[in-house]
Amino acid sequence: MLEDYQAISNAANSHDLDGKRLGIISADFALVADFLKEASYQIRTRGFSKYPIFGVSQNPVQIGERLIGMMEMNDNQWNYHASVMEEYIARGIIDNENVEVFKSSYKDPDEFCCLFVLDRDFASFVYIPFPED
Repeated sequence: MLEDYQAISNAANSHDLDGKRLGIISADFALVADFLKEASYQIRTRGFSKYPIFGVSQNPVQIGERLIGMMEMNDNQWNYHASVMEEYIARGIIDNENVEVFKSSYKDPDEFCCLFVLDRDFASFVYIPFPED
């Protein structure tokens, strides 16, 4: 199953998130954004990683630690798993030769949430801005 994520992720690098899917994810993200922002802050301040990543899926996944299950918070429709760049490298989802590219494209985690969206035949990193306070 992990090999499927890697294959999908590698193939998805050339695809952008379509508007419909982005809209659905953004609406769900708004329900859990404050919780994910705090989780990102804790991951960074406790020294686990400078690069938190939150896996988002509607099916069970084996990446990271589950933070929020479907329908657990404000009727959210997606599962959210907390992880870090280093786990994605160890699992081969981010290739070793692409680590510097990933780091250079990683957006400010105080302002953006890095999501790894897994939806059927689609997998991609997406950055969504946290709502302003």
